[in-house]
Amino acid sequence: MIIAIGLYSGFTTLDAIGPYQVFSTVPGAEVVLCAAETGTLDDDHNLMHLRVDATFADVPRPDILLIPGGPASLALARDSAPIVDWVRNAHPHTRWTASVCTGALILGAAGLLDNRPAATHWHFYDELAKYGAQRTEERIVIGDRIATGAGSSAGIDLALTLVAEFAGPELAQGIQLALEYDPEPPFDSGSPSKAAKPIVDTVSFMIDAFEKEYSRAVVRD
Repeated sequence: MIIAIGLYSGFTTLDAIGPYQVFSTVPGAEVVLCAAETGTLDDDHNLMHLRVDATFADVPRPDILLIPGGPASLALARDSAPIVDWVRNAHPHTRWTASVCTGALILGAAGLLDNRPAATHWHFYDELAKYGAQRTEERIVIGDRIATGAGSSAGIDLALTLVAEFAGPELAQGIQLALEYDPEPPFDSGSPSKAAKPIVDTVSFMIDAFEKEYSRAVVRD
């Protein structure tokens, strides 16, 4: 079984590494990090640098395909970048095509989410709607060979859900136990429906500011 995680400069680390940690413990699975070109990719804060040795062309028909989110995903989706074509062409052959956070925008740009519910980070539901997706408050949306997860931390939940689908719930539960994934967050503010409005407003402002600064940095480079 080949599990391909499609990367790009400006990906969010947790979106990719959380699912990678889950998938890498599946017996018989080969997890491949791939991108439009081989080389080193920087994460969205330019702190983690991942070496990618496979291109999208090297993995045309993965069994599982997953796209992480990140600030660069907005432009990649709008510009119909090579990662969009890869998702579009690979999807007919996958067992599951999945995304974490704003990775859903790339699935949307590939035409996979039209008129269907899909999860993404709560701040980007309006952007995802431009691709025909229906808004949902669910953390994980799964069905018809497509799975989408909400914000970055949902990547682990998404990966465990997929493992249960293609390898059985016992293995998924075992992986969850091995990782000791038993979250007890210190605050009940993990979604805009639970967080106080001033916090929601502040975080929205911070996300917008980060997106703008990231876009300017890309242009300067």
